Amino acid sequence: MQLSISNSSDRPLYEQIYTQIKGKIMTGELKESEALPTIRSLAQALKISVITTARAYSDLEKDGFIHTVTGKGSFVAPRNVELFREENRRQIELKLSEAVELARLGGIPDEEVRAALEIFLEARDNG
Repeated sequence: MQLSISNSSDRPLYEQIYTQIKGKIMTGELKESEALPTIRSLAQALKISVITTARAYSDLEKDGFIHTVTGKGSFVAPRNVELFREENRRQIELKLSEAVELARLGGIPDEEVRAALEIFLEARDNG
């Protein structure tokens, strides 16, 4: 599993790991029941603290993306449809919020933003 972390990022290392693994699960790159690298081996590969990797795994488990079996390791959790829908909703809300903010900064009226969204929705339905 390839992960890329940056010490110069304003985001903590554990959050970078969390986000990338969660993204791989959400896109299906990591499949249900697939084993993740051990906390120690991932820490060694990324040249970071085991504590940092453990925090990322702990957060992933708390949020329902992975589960840990004592003595066996961590695995991608069974796909929880509602969890994935809620995560997608959250991402959509974030992107729409960013789009609205950008439109307002650019002086674009709300009606034009609504019209653009309708065009994208219709194009997807017809394409």
